Amino acid sequence: MVNLIVDVSRYLMILLIAVYTWLNFRYFSFRDEGKQKKICGRQNRCMFLIHFLAYGILWLKTEDERILAFYAAQVIFFLCYIYVYRLFYRNVSRLLVNNMCMLLSVGFIILTRLSFDRALKQFVIVLAAAVITWIIPFIMDRVWQLSKIPWVYGILGLILLGVVLITGISSYGAQLSIGIGDFTFQPSEFVKISFVFFVATMFYRSTKFKTVCMTTLVAALHVLILVASKDLGSALIFFVTYVLMLFVATGKWVYLLGGAGAGTAASVLAYQLFDHVRARVLAWRNPWSDIENKGYQITQSLFAIGTGGWFGMGLCQGMPGKIPVVEKDFVFSAVSEELGGIFALCVLFICFGCFLQFMMIASRMKAVFYKLIAFGLGTVYIVQVFLTVGGVTKFIPSTGVTLPLMSYGGSSVFSTFILFGVMQGLYILKQNEEEEKQYEKG
Repeated sequence: MVNLIVDVSRYLMILLIAVYTWLNFRYFSFRDEGKQKKICGRQNRCMFLIHFLAYGILWLKTEDERILAFYAAQVIFFLCYIYVYRLFYRNVSRLLVNNMCMLLSVGFIILTRLSFDRALKQFVIVLAAAVITWIIPFIMDRVWQLSKIPWVYGILGLILLGVVLITGISSYGAQLSIGIGDFTFQPSEFVKISFVFFVATMFYRSTKFKTVCMTTLVAALHVLILVASKDLGSALIFFVTYVLMLFVATGKWVYLLGGAGAGTAASVLAYQLFDHVRARVLAWRNPWSDIENKGYQITQSLFAIGTGGWFGMGLCQGMPGKIPVVEKDFVFSAVSEELGGIFALCVLFICFGCFLQFMMIASRMKAVFYKLIAFGLGTVYIVQVFLTVGGVTKFIPSTGVTLPLMSYGGSSVFSTFILFGVMQGLYILKQNEEEEKQYEKG
């Protein structure tokens, strides 16, 4: 009987997330606020049903009473997050709030399946992040001085990355985090945001050649410190984000082409200099030649995705634990194996929906400073998604980057909350401006 319930629920969850994803893009076809609200309401119902079914299966399979309490705590959190945000920010983007909650819920489901203790720890960090970052839209709407302190962002970022380089804790060949007692955090996750603010403030001031050279120098220092720390995934995110922000700010193709050439040359150099880069490239090119060692992680990931097929094995029916570091870099593989390829593709489309919303916010902003911030943060987000999914599917070499809001990791989820909080602040700012104009006309 339990197996029958698991099978039926599996197909129902796929149907529900497909409907949610369709509504995510259907939302953009409406301009009427009432119709948009109805779509968001339907999304909420789909999300809570998926969440209910998944935790019902986890409880039936494990008979662990803690799962029921954990499920109830999450429901309370999601309800509070959705409705309190609307209460205090009347013009909030409900679509972004919904997508955040959807991705978080899928992350909690798969983390609970993999490790209840880690899922619980992640939930505590999410609670803290939600409370702390709640104030960000309020700040973005009122503090124009954020555009006047570029060197604070630049120097602070370099100091944090420098501390990691000198005293950082090594993990899988790279220095990524700083330890303070039992607490560790990864500064590069937060520096990504300060980096975007630095570049945006510099190009808001001027796009003359002198300013471009100064900004490029500081950006290059960020990337070089990350390379020296062997955090090449973050270095790539910083590099791509800077080149695209430079191109958008100046409109000059020579910068874009020059950046592409420099990136290619840097990739070849990294391959020559770093053993772990060569190991990852070789594992990517032919993981089957060394399946017991260097190719083990990627082959297990491919086995998991292939075994899951389009409809998945069902929660607690697969073996995602065979993939090393599955709860961090390879969480997408676990989703594919147990929830199915269709479900995983819908998750990707939801991520793309977030990116599309970010770009729409950027296009609507008249102030160059805000426009560049929205574009830069949107680029950071989608490049990170691409690197994660590309790595686990063998489309590109693995970079050790986490999937935002779904992978286990406090620094990653906290920085993503900040990123979404900034984007909400920009959206609310624009909506308030349009309301004021309508009021003046009326």
